[in-house]
Amino acid sequence: MVRVAVAGASGYAGGEVLRLLLGHPDVEIGALTAGSSAGSTLAQHQPHLVPLADRVIEETTAAVLHGHDVVIMALPHGASAAVAEALDERSVIIDCGADFRLTDPSGWQRFYGTAHAGSWPYGMPELVRVGGGKQREVLAGSHRIAVPGCYPTACSLALAPAVADGQVQLRDLVIVAASGTSGAGRSLKPHLLGSEVMGAMSPYGVGGVHRHTPEIEQNLTAAAGEPVKVSFTPTLAPMPRGILATCSAPLAHGATGDTVREVYEKAYADEPFVQLLPDGRWPNTGNVLGSNVLQLQVTVDERVGRVVVVAAVDNLTKGTGGAAVQCMNLALGLPEGTALPTTGVSP
Repeated sequence: MVRVAVAGASGYAGGEVLRLLLGHPDVEIGALTAGSSAGSTLAQHQPHLVPLADRVIEETTAAVLHGHDVVIMALPHGASAAVAEALDERSVIIDCGADFRLTDPSGWQRFYGTAHAGSWPYGMPELVRVGGGKQREVLAGSHRIAVPGCYPTACSLALAPAVADGQVQLRDLVIVAASGTSGAGRSLKPHLLGSEVMGAMSPYGVGGVHRHTPEIEQNLTAAAGEPVKVSFTPTLAPMPRGILATCSAPLAHGATGDTVREVYEKAYADEPFVQLLPDGRWPNTGNVLGSNVLQLQVTVDERVGRVVVVAAVDNLTKGTGGAAVQCMNLALGLPEGTALPTTGVSP
């Protein structure tokens, strides 16, 4: 059995990690830690996790986390680096925060405003890279992995095959994506109150300032082999969880609807957690609720010469907690899909 600690167990991401770990046949759940929630029981924050209801949340310290085979950190951005530095190098550490995702220090400082802590292997196994390989190749056996952000998961997997194969031009890439309110975390914020969100949609982080922008660009640059810029506009949707991303780019010269479709079929044919839908069917956030699957559809708008890709993902499962467990499985040499659901919850 692999003993796994979860730091940030009282938050949405930590709760999703624990939900999945409870069904993992090779895992024993060890310490549960948090910040201000320390001293309370898990049931006060995650009442749906009945088997762990009476567990007392401890403070997030190196002493508490020491001795675990795996530590999954679901902490606020900027909090993971100091904790990770104090942990045993032999432990597998999976960080759900942003601290180690970006390879460019200037990009981190511009979007996060603090010193760059460094970068870890990036935990998106299905990401197509220039030359035909995938990111999975660098994750097996790794002791440090940075879990992707939820928006970058949807947007990168939506555009990477077309970018890597030259099916689109590397200019004028536009993404508009809607997210449920859980993407903002569990902290109380006035604009996330039910009375503010119900029956309304609103944009935020407009004008290239959202923190996931450099991460999306980093992933697409890895796929293209040359710099890629995107125009990314996130919106807040009146739903608890889920992301629907609509991504488009100019069609490359010589590319057609058939060649684009073939590239996506080849890229994701053997990927259990990326589902390219049949022609005529479009992704729906409700269809992936609670699953580790990203659904997508691709088409060509022939009138304006643009490739359009729509992707749906549960931001807490494939977008965070499921990705963490998937990366843990790869790091430990376990079957990649262990404990990860491929079916959603409907209605």
